[in-house]
Amino acid sequence: MDTISLVRKLVQIDSTNPGNGEGQMEDFIINYLKDTNVFIQSDEVEQGRNNIIASIPGEHNNPRLILICHMDTVVVGDGWTKHPFFGEIVDNKIYGRGSCDMKAGLACAMNVFKEMALKVKNGERQLRYPLQLICTVDEEGDMKGADSLVAKGLVSKEDWILDLEPTNGEIQMAHRGRFWVELMVKGMTAHASKPEEGVDAVAGAAEMIRYIRRSINKMPKSKGLGRTTVTFGQIEGGYQPYVVPDHCKVWMDFRLAPPTMREEVLELLEEACIYGKMFVPGLQMEYKITGDRPYVETNLESGLLLTLQKAVKEVTGEWKEPTAFPGYTDTAVIAGRIGNSNCMSYGPGNLRYAHKPDEFVEIEDVLRCEEVLRRLVES
Repeated sequence: MDTISLVRKLVQIDSTNPGNGEGQMEDFIINYLKDTNVFIQSDEVEQGRNNIIASIPGEHNNPRLILICHMDTVVVGDGWTKHPFFGEIVDNKIYGRGSCDMKAGLACAMNVFKEMALKVKNGERQLRYPLQLICTVDEEGDMKGADSLVAKGLVSKEDWILDLEPTNGEIQMAHRGRFWVELMVKGMTAHASKPEEGVDAVAGAAEMIRYIRRSINKMPKSKGLGRTTVTFGQIEGGYQPYVVPDHCKVWMDFRLAPPTMREEVLELLEEACIYGKMFVPGLQMEYKITGDRPYVETNLESGLLLTLQKAVKEVTGEWKEPTAFPGYTDTAVIAGRIGNSNCMSYGPGNLRYAHKPDEFVEIEDVLRCEEVLRRLVES
């Protein structure tokens, strides 16, 4: 199947997370590769959700070149003017949920991998190094698929690992860390007409938020990854409008950039608790860490980086210096967990259109990335 048709076919498979999940994608990919004679391994992440690992052996064991793509998408959401699962083509753009993030990249990887697998099967080529295609689950959730690969030793520090996330023509290597915290603030109820008789948990949480925001804005800025940021994504508290609230919960998303480490954020949280109690005496606070992903810095000595740069130059005529990926990817999980410095992203699409209504990817971008990937694998 040509790659544009394959993108459309993948978009037509609902693999929303949460939602329909990756099961139908898993079946389709395995069936798509069945005539290649490659070894396909299923890595069970949780019941009904499996990573797929397709492998072509090489003369040497490492480094393996691993193309990694996730099978899931975010939910559809509201505001669409195109059907989210038709894969409609309008003005040389393919529309649909996941078209940009990242079924276009997955299609490129599947077809380039299959081309090489068929050449090996037919005796036209013999690989010097192993080539793998890994399709993961839950990247749009807690990244359980990538965690499973690391925990079971299915990826190593010596591998060259490229994901096909949408990078708008850039090679992206560095990632800010992702540190998630749930803060629980406890106070005491009282009638709203006598607030001095209670302990206002919402007011205390507000003071803590103010302290954290001011402190984060004073932290040093990284040249490659910018400044550490914090987002208070969700807040809930109280149980009735006319009663002093006795509880408040705040969800915080810290994106860490060098030199800020998780330990500094933990110290900041302790300071914020003290600050909140100064303004609202009698408060009790506790917090728990719900996500902890380290930042990943650019490795200019990476062999994969240099090889990919050459492939991009051959296809586009441009030499691309690596930039930072705004979010967090499967390769960032692997790089952060095992210290692999040959992990990066290069794929079709622009991240600004991912997760939105009428998500799309440009056909020209898909074809460019497919050819870059083909040159990379050949080299």
